[in-house]
Amino acid sequence: MQLQFLGATGTVTGSKYLLTSGSSRMLLDCGLFQGYKQLRLRNWADLPFAPAEIDAVVLTHAHLDHSGYLPLLVKNGFRGKILCSEASYELCKILLPDSGRLLEEEAIHANRHHYSKHVPALPLYSEADAVRALRHFSPVEFGKSFDICGPLRGQLALGGHILGAAIVRISDGQRSVTFSGDLGRLNDAIMVAPSHVTETDYLVLESTYGDRLHDPADPGIVLGETIRKTAARGGVTIIPAFAVGRAQSILYAIHQLKQAGQLPSALPVYLNSPMATDATALYRKYRHLHRLDHQQCEAMCHAAHIVNSVEESIALNQRQLPMVIIAASGMATGGRVLHHLKAFAGDPRNTVLFAGFQAGGTRGAAMLDGVADIKIYGENVALRASVKQIDNLSAHADAGEILSWLGHFKHPPKRTFITHGEPAAADALRRRIEQQLHWNCWVPDYLERQELA
Repeated sequence: MQLQFLGATGTVTGSKYLLTSGSSRMLLDCGLFQGYKQLRLRNWADLPFAPAEIDAVVLTHAHLDHSGYLPLLVKNGFRGKILCSEASYELCKILLPDSGRLLEEEAIHANRHHYSKHVPALPLYSEADAVRALRHFSPVEFGKSFDICGPLRGQLALGGHILGAAIVRISDGQRSVTFSGDLGRLNDAIMVAPSHVTETDYLVLESTYGDRLHDPADPGIVLGETIRKTAARGGVTIIPAFAVGRAQSILYAIHQLKQAGQLPSALPVYLNSPMATDATALYRKYRHLHRLDHQQCEAMCHAAHIVNSVEESIALNQRQLPMVIIAASGMATGGRVLHHLKAFAGDPRNTVLFAGFQAGGTRGAAMLDGVADIKIYGENVALRASVKQIDNLSAHADAGEILSWLGHFKHPPKRTFITHGEPAAADALRRRIEQQLHWNCWVPDYLERQELA
């Protein structure tokens, strides 16, 4: 068995691992690179294999940095099955076509306003490409062993990160490798804790927050204070949020704040993300994958006014009243939130509140670093609004929670590969595991191959 690291090395994006056993070849995750330009260019580069040579893909979860390359893989010749949990499939039916549609819209906008170096600017893939990719999905159940290809068999365990997120164990009958995917929190307000894993020969472990601990304070306190202060000065709170996971956490927190009287009940809250709206509805269907009861789930789903049309989205930008707008994307890399930033970022009464990790090279990371202006659709927009961040609303386990999860292993894996983290975070987690657990750890490089003996 051989493992090659095709993404999520030195970065939290582009998750993609090539696993081979004999003549069988599969991918674990197939995500898009985001952030720095040199990373995004990898999305356009040829893969080190022909997609037609891949027998199958197994997904840990639906976020685009894990699934967003699938339409291009299928477009370029992949004809096998895409295996994942049923909830991940449902979410991919929302996320992937929307991704293709946004890519097409960005290309049209670039061509219309002549700010692309490419003439004409073309989308990485289209909405139609994404729809074609969905035909290859084959959902599998948590806890049940399933065939992947050749001697390779898989099994999913609850990852706790978002709906349908999985920890994936793959075996060829002689050895096993487990991929943590994105590990969830141990005591998240909505999602269940990650399942315990007790043994594996090799482990591929995420390290997004490998160099820090989440603030133990209630994130609702910062959320409530920020919204109240912004509203008091007549401002608008813009919350860029991932459509799946983060948006729902914010909605539930706002519901709790209003219920406790810590936010005015009349303060308008808008969810301006068709994806997030559809994803939120899935929480009703998959009640067994999260902690909310029926009443809590309904309260979360009704915590905001749903913005359905483009016209209504545009109209929000004309309002000068205090309000909260939740819109994708979470790192301000695309989507409807860009139009709101363009409209509201120049007013010091307003606040842009980030509610999660901002990968290096993204617009969100630049804003938190204090840039004076941001480029949106080729135009420089002055940034005078207050910019804040809530770290502990993250759906990723921090360093302590990762160590706690590792503590359930009966004996150390032969080697633990630390991936899906910025360099400092990955190396900090490596040192922490080596010092506290005395495990054999390694931080792989991009395109590195490892024999799983």
